Amino acid sequence: MKGSVALRFDRVTKRYSRRAPPALDEATFEIPRGVITGFVGHNGAGKTTAFSVVGGFLKPDAGTVDILGRGPFHPQKMKGLLGVLPQDAELPDRHTPHELCTHLARLQGLAGGAAAQEADRILEVVDLTDRRRARIGALSHGMRRRMAVATALVGSPPLVLLDEPLAGLDPIQAHQLRDALAKLRGHQTLVVSSHDLSELERLSDWVVILRDGRCQTQGPIGEVTGEGEIVSWEVGEGPLPVEALRARLPSHAFDVEDGMLIERSPKSADLDASSVIVMEVLAAARIPVRSVRRGVGLERRFIDDMRTGG
Repeated sequence: MKGSVALRFDRVTKRYSRRAPPALDEATFEIPRGVITGFVGHNGAGKTTAFSVVGGFLKPDAGTVDILGRGPFHPQKMKGLLGVLPQDAELPDRHTPHELCTHLARLQGLAGGAAAQEADRILEVVDLTDRRRARIGALSHGMRRRMAVATALVGSPPLVLLDEPLAGLDPIQAHQLRDALAKLRGHQTLVVSSHDLSELERLSDWVVILRDGRCQTQGPIGEVTGEGEIVSWEVGEGPLPVEALRARLPSHAFDVEDGMLIERSPKSADLDASSVIVMEVLAAARIPVRSVRRGVGLERRFIDDMRTGG
């Protein structure tokens, strides 16, 4: 439906050198509005190049980019519509968080008191209200990282690109920032690049996986990780009753992979009902169940894609 896509790449190619492989090689994907997207890929997959193209720092050699239905980046047309956090963003040490956010709010089109109010709001989002008047240079690493995220969120732009926003944060800080970002779901479209796939899986509801400059996989994270079709059972020691399981659930496939019992079901299967049967068979064989999860997880899906080519 027109207007439902926040970001579209159509056969986008970008080369840095004629001799080197392209950083983006006819990359094609779509990101719906209002979702939090995990932007995943190995080093050199093209993630940073893609972000740079969206932000207008680079021009593609071929293909088209459409941002919020307005075409490629244009500084006037995109004013207030796009927020970007580069991975290695540097902050002005001599300014305070409130001064910097107020300045950025003015650049986004807010004036006077409205810009100062927006600075107050965004500092509350990233839990830096109590440091609003401190010099940025005096902040801890975790605070500076949250401050960097704040710079991309000022003005509530409809599309926000965040490159490694959780990098260097301790578990509590990462949890707090992840929760803050999750609250923006449905209000803004966030595209988050990270190598921490477990954190990214907790946050995202859409995923794009790049490999060698091309889109390898895209879609709702539940579909990509197989939540509706695959169940991973972590079980205790003992001979697994795989044949008994296949006999009780002939439409399901059962295998043992890396010490886990993997159940693959038809798309129409009721996994709640089948889980009761699996538990019965395992209990009869006196095999303890230690944990159960739907799907293989984003990390496993990413590794499998890199190994097999998708």
